[in-house]
Amino acid sequence: MRTFAQWLLGRGKNLRDPKVFHHMSLVAFLAWVGLGADGLSSSAYGPAEAFKALGHWNEGQPGACAEGATDALSKACTFVPDHAYLALFLAIAIAATVFIISWSYRRIIEEFPHGGGGYIVATKHLGPYVGALSGCALLVDYVLTIAVSLSSGADAVFSFMPPSWQAAKLTTILAVLVLLTVMNLRGVKESVTILTPIFLIFLVTHAILIVGAVGGNVGRAGEVATMVSNEGSQHLKTAGLLGVALVFMRAFSLGGGTFTGIEAVSNGIGIMREPRVRTAKRTMLLMSTSLAITAGGILLAYLLVPGVLPTPHDKTTMNAVLATRFAGTGTFGTGFVIVTLVSEGALLFVAAQAGFVDGPRVMANMALDQWMPHRMAALSEQLTMRNGVYLMAGAAALVLVYTGGSVDALVVMYSINVFITFTLSNVAMIRHAKHQHDRRAIFVHGLAATVCAMILVITVIEKLTEGGWITLVITSALVTVCFMMRNHYRVVGKKVAELSKQLELPPPPDHIAAPAELDPTKPTAVVLAGGYGGLGLHTLLQIPRVFPDQFHQVIFISAGVIDAGVFKGKDEVDAMNAKIEGDLDKYVTFARTQMGWAADHDHAIGTEAVTELDHLCREVALRFPRSVFFAGKLIFQEEGWYQRLLHNETAAAVERRLQFAGLPMIVMPIRIFH
Repeated sequence: MRTFAQWLLGRGKNLRDPKVFHHMSLVAFLAWVGLGADGLSSSAYGPAEAFKALGHWNEGQPGACAEGATDALSKACTFVPDHAYLALFLAIAIAATVFIISWSYRRIIEEFPHGGGGYIVATKHLGPYVGALSGCALLVDYVLTIAVSLSSGADAVFSFMPPSWQAAKLTTILAVLVLLTVMNLRGVKESVTILTPIFLIFLVTHAILIVGAVGGNVGRAGEVATMVSNEGSQHLKTAGLLGVALVFMRAFSLGGGTFTGIEAVSNGIGIMREPRVRTAKRTMLLMSTSLAITAGGILLAYLLVPGVLPTPHDKTTMNAVLATRFAGTGTFGTGFVIVTLVSEGALLFVAAQAGFVDGPRVMANMALDQWMPHRMAALSEQLTMRNGVYLMAGAAALVLVYTGGSVDALVVMYSINVFITFTLSNVAMIRHAKHQHDRRAIFVHGLAATVCAMILVITVIEKLTEGGWITLVITSALVTVCFMMRNHYRVVGKKVAELSKQLELPPPPDHIAAPAELDPTKPTAVVLAGGYGGLGLHTLLQIPRVFPDQFHQVIFISAGVIDAGVFKGKDEVDAMNAKIEGDLDKYVTFARTQMGWAADHDHAIGTEAVTELDHLCREVALRFPRSVFFAGKLIFQEEGWYQRLLHNETAAAVERRLQFAGLPMIVMPIRIFH
């Protein structure tokens, strides 16, 4: 009978199925849905933020534009588009920048075909510490991806609902967050497949909206050209070229949220169908083209369609105003507006998927490099990064509750970190291009780095006191914690390495005589061993010291854990299997030649060490009824809560299971003075 967890999350994947990697991978189209939705959905808020920077709010009455103002006062608060003519040039600049940044990330995909994106490229070309900064910025960015996508989606959906329903918006956002969390615990491909129809409806409705709004106003091209020329000339006379440039750069930078999500493809190569590089590059092309057309088209539509202006306090999004002005208020028009806004809101919910897909992957890569707890690289039975999904969801929930789901506050926090990663990634690729003497690559990455750095600086300056400081504080705190974890792991690693040196044992001989078979009737020591080294050998050598003349045969068992570092293909799994067998063979050789014991070994591969070791121990106990199980455990001189978090406590967990099953297990202390 299926348990509730199996019903909710689905059955575990069979790691021994050679096609498991193929079945779970995404073709370019599905990758476009799962990862490209993050970039494409930014057209719901990025162009609007840029357009708002081209004007100002005119208060007809004192307090009319203040938060919490009554509807009567709000009507006196109107938006004046002083420099709306710049929207034409913004549309061109945004589309061009999308392709420039995308091109730079296509090169990152070629350079790092196993994924990792900004974290990996910065680590390799700028050093591990800069890589850690880039990784931490990415993690905070993906938490905010989830938060801002859900909040923007709720804004779009609630735009056509009664004002009295606004009170339920945050509750709705949190409910969708729970739903997405469960879907991602079931598996990436499963969640993407479910969300694909939403993505297609968005594409169709927004294609109609943009083509209709822009194409339907082609006849006004002369009028618009005259307006752009007249307003541009007047602006140049009053503010000068520098003043115009500053207004343009400010609007361009505050609309930088449009570019967020472009990096998602390079981070998620690991989930793509072979050949991964080709699939990733096709996905990047699909995403960049759709984003450039959608974002640029929406900005042009704001300019061309009369009466498309922001509303006070963003109770109605600019895209909702645009759709209403375009389609009208008739039955068909209202239906189109509702479908368009629902699809936009739903796509924004889909865009949160990028945070659930790529956030845990970045976390896993950092865990493999010891910047984060090792358990963040672990996989569940469904082969999802369960711990990472939980952490991303929990962090996003805290951010949403803190900001009340305000898109304005979240976009400011969101835009800062993504451009830290963009800038560092392009600087790293400039360094790489210099080594290859590739002048074209140096130029393009230099241009991308300059644009991203400019957007970063202007956004920080403009929005520092409006919530930007929170992002910088959170990112700095995360970097500090990661540095502390890395230092802990390095110190402990050195101490464990010293254990082997303290043994001062000669290497085992190349050829040994055939040993006698193990006797099932004799007492048998069963040692839970990991990689060949000081920890396992110390555990083994303590057995005759604590139990003299009690044991003369031993079985070594080990569990290979499929984590994010291994789950890249069948070849990696086979390589891990070969390494485990090699290490166990060394233990067997040591026991036979150095101790004179009969010895054998067994191992299994799974996603959780405790479960696999528990099964192995029970199987051994059936074959050797007089078995006693032994495992080594690191004992710190001063143990704190963080050590239990950073170390998996496998020995203690297996001991609890075996003792409950009536099987004797002894944990041997291995002291670490730290």
